[in-house]
Amino acid sequence: MMKSDAVRDYLILEDQQEEACGVFGIYSNDPDFEAATLTYLGLYALQHRGQESAGIVVSDGQHLSIHKNMGLVSQVFNRDILEQLKGRIGIGHVRYSTTGSSLFANAQPLAARCSRGMMAVAHNGNLVNTESLRIRLQNEGSVFQTTTDTEVIINLIARHSRDSLPNAIIKATAELKGSYSSLIMTKDTLIGVRDPYGVRPMCLGKLSNAYILASESCVFSSIGARFIRDVEPGEIIFIDNDGVRSYHLPKVNRRALCVFEYIYFARPDSNIDGINVHLARKAMGNELAKLFKGEADVVIPVPDSGVSTAIGFAETSGIPYDIGLIKNTYVGRTFIQPQQELRDLGVRIKLNPVESVLRGKRVVIIDDTIVRGTTSGKIIHLLRDAGAKEVHMCVSAPPITHPCYYGIDTSVRKELIASSHSIEEIRRYIGADSLTYLNMEGLLQAMVPKEELCLACFNGEYPIEIQDEHNDKYLLEER
Repeated sequence: MMKSDAVRDYLILEDQQEEACGVFGIYSNDPDFEAATLTYLGLYALQHRGQESAGIVVSDGQHLSIHKNMGLVSQVFNRDILEQLKGRIGIGHVRYSTTGSSLFANAQPLAARCSRGMMAVAHNGNLVNTESLRIRLQNEGSVFQTTTDTEVIINLIARHSRDSLPNAIIKATAELKGSYSSLIMTKDTLIGVRDPYGVRPMCLGKLSNAYILASESCVFSSIGARFIRDVEPGEIIFIDNDGVRSYHLPKVNRRALCVFEYIYFARPDSNIDGINVHLARKAMGNELAKLFKGEADVVIPVPDSGVSTAIGFAETSGIPYDIGLIKNTYVGRTFIQPQQELRDLGVRIKLNPVESVLRGKRVVIIDDTIVRGTTSGKIIHLLRDAGAKEVHMCVSAPPITHPCYYGIDTSVRKELIASSHSIEEIRRYIGADSLTYLNMEGLLQAMVPKEELCLACFNGEYPIEIQDEHNDKYLLEER
């Protein structure tokens, strides 16, 4: 959701697409198992997927306990808080808002009481029929305390809670349209659900006798767990005292994993649906180098997501790779400036040039996307100030011409620079000596299997039809 103009005046925002969130869940039958601590460590590994809020819900088999707040995982939790969260089952969430404001009320997981008892939900993705479902549920007597689509999911499950839990979830998800990789927890059960198109990732792992569900496989190596497999699109995984069992939603005609998981969102050490993210980005760099027609002395990445792509670019082009920008890892994706006049220092606070690498050089800089073009222009200006003789920008994705409805915080279409400007116009706007985008052919050459990707940001071909006129208006006006 877009911040108000008044707030934006005091913020420095990355000119990139932002991910919705990350989820982590763990189940053990051991009554002494410390689910909260492992969930905390799992969320740490997923911090890149959301930096606005964090939360954990645990169960000891009888009662649910919750703690959540705005901020990073390290800011929301400490040793005392974790010691109070006693339980052998847990789910956790890190959030970047897409549907719903960046408010404490929207921090997840969300917990509610229904006829089956307490239930908690952590959701990654975005429903495209949120508004029509909310209006219908309100007309039927439901009361909403948040503006997030996760509360719609809770209400739908509660409506069917007289059925068995698997049937209640199957009936609820039958009404959902959009993307969702969600975790649901009752007092004695952990459930993972991935939408039939598989837009957002989810995978299954194991740590000793405990089972884990998480957004990315990097979590497992971070906490010493073992990756088992990806959760299939349309799969519902139940984990309880009887072990692990699967149910399946009705199949759709295709898969549609978001290609930006590989381009930008996921950690390079993650494997998503059988593809390693680092190797996919290297392959994008290989293809991008084939399209670059200029000459240069050094290839540098915009850290961090540009690193793997820049390595691949250097490998194919023969232009030496080096580090030309240093990222301040202690600055989040959004931070408040102390004074209005310091706004132009925003990029310098987050990225600092290595002048000895850049001075007098013809520089190729690799970035993953250009959304509005503002940050790209500032980075190029930064490189020139550091002494770069020429700056050639290469982008590891095709031009973004359409907004996303499935869980990425893109601008309205009129703010996407590529929707209304040619590549040459964008080059002049950002001040680069040349601008090279990876084309669709090169992107698909780097990605296998290419027929299972959502590419709507580039071509406007949305795999899940946008039918909800209320939700469509809401997304277009407020994202």
